[in-house]
Amino acid sequence: MQIFTTKESNNLVLEVKGRLDAVTSPKLEEEGRAWIDRGEKAIIIDLGGVDYISSAGLRAILILARKLNGSGGQIRFCGLRGMVQEVFSISGFTSLFPVFPTLPDALGHS
Repeated sequence: MQIFTTKESNNLVLEVKGRLDAVTSPKLEEEGRAWIDRGEKAIIIDLGGVDYISSAGLRAILILARKLNGSGGQIRFCGLRGMVQEVFSISGFTSLFPVFPTLPDALGHS
């Protein structure tokens, strides 16, 4: 898994590529926590490059969302497709978090 980080307006964008599973999800959690600890309040996670997500990946997302919500921030998602979109839907994440089809759509709702 790779994570590419950019700033767009007042949003931190984490573009994730590869698999988000038990082996790789701690890296996402660690990187997200570091940014939240530095004061980031608006994080968009672009999952367009993720082709697989496991329960460990969902857990990492929940941990980051709780930490961000606790500091008055918000997490949004974009680019979900295929199996990742299906897992988000079945797990109820699409009703828990704002999910947008593209990054520009997510940026437009900051």
